[in-house]
Amino acid sequence: MARRKSYADLRNEALARYPSGQTPGGVSVDDIVQLRLQNSYDTHLDIARDMARVMREDMAAYDADPSLSTQSLGCWSGFHAQQMIKSVKRLRGTTKRAYVYLSGWMVAGLRNRWGHLPDQSMHEKTAVADLIQEIYTSLRQADEVAINDLFKDLKAARAAGDAAAEKAAIKAIDTFESHVVPIIADIDAGFGNEHATYLLAKELIKAGACCLQIENQVSDAKQCGHQDGKVTVPREDFIEKLRACRLAFEELGVDDGVIVARTDSLGAGLTQKVPVSKEPGDLASDYIKWLKTEPISDANPIRDGELALYRDGQFVRPARLPNGLFPFQDGSGRARVIEDCIASLTQGGADLLWIETDTPNVDEIAGMVNEIRAVVPNAKLTYNNSPSFNWTLNLRKQVREQWISEGRITEADYPAGNELMKPEYDATDLGREADDRLRRFQTDISTRAGVFHNLITLPTFHLTAKSVDELSRGYFGEDKMLAYVNTVQREEIRRGISAVKHQHEVGSDLGDTFKEMVAGERALKAGGHANTMNQFAAE
Repeated sequence: MARRKSYADLRNEALARYPSGQTPGGVSVDDIVQLRLQNSYDTHLDIARDMARVMREDMAAYDADPSLSTQSLGCWSGFHAQQMIKSVKRLRGTTKRAYVYLSGWMVAGLRNRWGHLPDQSMHEKTAVADLIQEIYTSLRQADEVAINDLFKDLKAARAAGDAAAEKAAIKAIDTFESHVVPIIADIDAGFGNEHATYLLAKELIKAGACCLQIENQVSDAKQCGHQDGKVTVPREDFIEKLRACRLAFEELGVDDGVIVARTDSLGAGLTQKVPVSKEPGDLASDYIKWLKTEPISDANPIRDGELALYRDGQFVRPARLPNGLFPFQDGSGRARVIEDCIASLTQGGADLLWIETDTPNVDEIAGMVNEIRAVVPNAKLTYNNSPSFNWTLNLRKQVREQWISEGRITEADYPAGNELMKPEYDATDLGREADDRLRRFQTDISTRAGVFHNLITLPTFHLTAKSVDELSRGYFGEDKMLAYVNTVQREEIRRGISAVKHQHEVGSDLGDTFKEMVAGERALKAGGHANTMNQFAAE
């Protein structure tokens, strides 16, 4: 993030304005310094500009060393994002290379005034911008709570006359690392034409988004990438949407804004329209060539109302469904994906690619990326480690097939179908190998297949469902309060999860500090000796 002014610099600036150490109204210079440090950004547009630079630096580091990939989890509330980043910081001591992913699927399914709805752009246009705003409000509050605690340490050191502790407290304040990290925000297929995409993109950026992910489906027929019935748009149409996003970044001064071009062509077998080709080899002709067609002949004449294309010296009839959509040739998805990606990078100005696959297969992605990189050597991907995959079954099948081909096992040693999911295979050689590959999957796909960013789109959806089920089964069953203590509170305490002190987590101490700033000894504080939160004091 942008370099903040140091405690000493801010204090000297404040003292230059108020040499007495306080304002005419009695506000302490030290309190002014604390609030300025807690307020790390004036606007969320400043966050977008700052986080775009962070992403660009991370992309450059990845180009130099592909082991330096980045990660995120999809979050459907500000609190989910806050707790994820706090957990990363506890684990690693830093938030570097950790992002937040904002899924349109979860907005449609969980943040929708119309109810729980499928991922078909069936949510309000403003819902994603509202969630970005909420996430950054929560991440900034995490900063405020943490910095307030550091200033409490500083005040305690000064009250005790401990110069060494005071120096250490100031150093902790100056080296504090923000919880604010980049957000990759899903703008679906743009929610309308290119102008609608531009207008919405501006709202997402003003809310703080430094990175927009947009897909090449038809806006009014958008489907989840893991559903059937996906309809893509011609490449010229998608390039116009990419340009709309770029113009939104440029207008708002987010010069380093990042665009992820997602292509659903691997699983999309339909297009809505046939683009106009002006010369052989242009974008339109490279798109049209994949349409499913049949020859027109005396035996198979063209009829009133039908369309004809002139291809390779003859007229052909493009296949057309009753709804007017045009199917592509079977098995052409992989080739279309590669062409889509190259066009998005070279003519649309996209920064990252997203290829939606039907199974998690490192070799499959690497093969496509190698062909893309033959044209664009520094092509990089964002990859969806999707909960739509049955990871256990897919990886076990991959291990089984490989071991059979290598002669390590026979087909009779392990079942071929869904029986591989059974718990009895967890502790087998095959089960352990599949788990090892799961552990290595993100590293492998980053180093072998150009994946700069690994994300899971819907983890907090599934985690919430599982966690609430786990607690409910015990609490409404035999264990009652033991269920809550065992599954929640005891683990919070032992892992050092700060949310165990829920009053503190949502800013109770912040409120007390501010009351003291303006009221001194008259402040009516919540954090006194009678506050039950004291039962969770650090050991």
